[in-house]
Amino acid sequence: MYITTEIDVELDDFDTEDLLEELESRGSLPVTGNAKEIVESIYLKRRLGQDYQTELDQLIYTVLGKIV
Repeated sequence: MYITTEIDVELDDFDTEDLLEELESRGSLPVTGNAKEIVESIYLKRRLGQDYQTELDQLIYTVLGKIV
């Protein structure tokens, strides 16, 4: 037998640190750093037919924290 309970919760009830800790526990931390700028650089270089491997490596490191 299951009992259903409804709880009203507002995000304002939690501080930023609580929310970040929850995201970290789920492995879903938001991207930090300059990822958007790196993606824009990759986009522009790709449009111009230029090599963007260095920027792609930077993006992977920024988002995943892993070196290729």
